[in-house]
Amino acid sequence: MERTTQGWGSGLIGVIIFSGSLPATRVAVSGFTPLFLTSARAVIAAVLAGALLLAFRQKRPTSRDLRSLATIALGVVVGFPLLTALALQHITSAHSIVFIGLLPLATATFGVLRGGERPRPAFWLFSILGAASVAGFALKQSASASLTGDLLMIGAVLLCGLGYAEGATLSRRLGGWQVISWALITALPVMAILAFATLPESWNQIGEPAWLGLAYVSVFSMLIGFIFWYRGLALGGIAGVGQLQLLQPFFGLALAGILLGEPVAWSMIAVTAFVVFCVAGAKRFA
Repeated sequence: MERTTQGWGSGLIGVIIFSGSLPATRVAVSGFTPLFLTSARAVIAAVLAGALLLAFRQKRPTSRDLRSLATIALGVVVGFPLLTALALQHITSAHSIVFIGLLPLATATFGVLRGGERPRPAFWLFSILGAASVAGFALKQSASASLTGDLLMIGAVLLCGLGYAEGATLSRRLGGWQVISWALITALPVMAILAFATLPESWNQIGEPAWLGLAYVSVFSMLIGFIFWYRGLALGGIAGVGQLQLLQPFFGLALAGILLGEPVAWSMIAVTAFVVFCVAGAKRFA
């Protein structure tokens, strides 16, 4: 029980950190191209991860781990950041929340396929209800729609769910922060070449908000958040802890209300309460 509780607590911290990822990406693409943003954030995070691995003298992964690390890198280092950056050129960050509401389902499904988990039928009921409530709320709040942006977000969610499940499975052997660190190192050669090839023609026109967005997605979204997230998935279960992602959009809206003084509607409070109920139900039957 203590191990599961620690997993859910660690996962919750990861979700709170991830809640700022899409808004930060939206700000960052105002100054950087999606390709440069994706590669630069991966390179910066990989340098930090490499320093951690050297400082703590971590053993190198075995050859049997390389395929999993490549899958993780494809899903969360390259796929999700790139596709969301491309999507956010066509849709707003608010509209993208529609698809983040589907991420727990994708994570749970890949947890079954890749992690060997077998949640009870009631778990899927709570998971679907929670995903539908988040997607419905986000869709009602956003008038922005684009077929291109929507398809890119669907691809991003599928790749992210795969990367989450694969990383959580490998974290049971290597540890959470070690997995994301080695995945970043695995992708570093390709990402470094891509970053160099897509360097901005002029740095003078890039505003401070874009730099702050790049800093956030590089340090927090790409590294620190995953340290907590993979540990949470490994300890508490991929399918169950993955449902915490249903709260991610509401953490983002709450932060906007606290930091920016934006109004918090009663509908947000009501939907959040229902989502908490669904997460609790999913936790019980996971």
